[in-house]
Amino acid sequence: MGNIIDWISQPWPWYIAGPLLGLTVPALLLLGNKSFGISSSLRHVCAACVPAKIPFFSYNWRKEAWNLYFVGGVFLGGIIAGFFFSNPDAVVVAESTQADLAALGISQYNNLLPSEIFSWENVFSMKGLVFFVFGGFLVGFGTRYAGGCTSGHAIMGISNLQWPSVVATIFFMLGGFAMTHLFLPSLMKLAGF
Repeated sequence: MGNIIDWISQPWPWYIAGPLLGLTVPALLLLGNKSFGISSSLRHVCAACVPAKIPFFSYNWRKEAWNLYFVGGVFLGGIIAGFFFSNPDAVVVAESTQADLAALGISQYNNLLPSEIFSWENVFSMKGLVFFVFGGFLVGFGTRYAGGCTSGHAIMGISNLQWPSVVATIFFMLGGFAMTHLFLPSLMKLAGF
C-alpha cells in the first residue's frame, strides 16, 4: 500500500497524465452521452439557487445535476490530493521565469502561486481587487462570451472536431500570451508592486 501512495504522490509525466485526462472525454461520451466542461456548472448552480425568472437560468437544471456531482468530485479530489497525496518537494520554477517574475516584483512562491499576489492579506486590498475581482470578472465574461471554458473547448470541443472550439482555444492562448507579455506589467504597477 505504501508503494502505491508513494507512486500517486509523485508528479506524473505528461505521457501518463495527458492521456488519462484525454480519456475523460470518450468515457463521458460513451458512458452517459455527456460533454466534459466545468463552467456550465456555475449556470446550473445559479439556476438551482436563483429564484428569479431570468431566461438564461430558466431550464431544467436537474437534468444536468451530474455536472454538479462531477465538479464536486473534482473539488473533493483536489482536497484529498492536497492533504494526503501532495508532493513534499518544492516546486521547481524555471530560472528564466523566476527572473521575469522578479522584474515584476514577485520573488516568493507557495507551490506554484506567487505569495505576493495570492495571500489572505491581499484579498481586500488593491491587489485583490485587480487580480481576484477584475481578473475573475474577465475570466467569467470570457467563458460566457466564448460559450465555454478552456477545458470544455480545448479538451471536449477539439476532440469532437468542432471548429468554434478550435477558434476559441486559439484565442484563449493568444489572450493568455497578450495578458502575460503586454498587460501584466501595467497591472502589477496598478496593484502596487
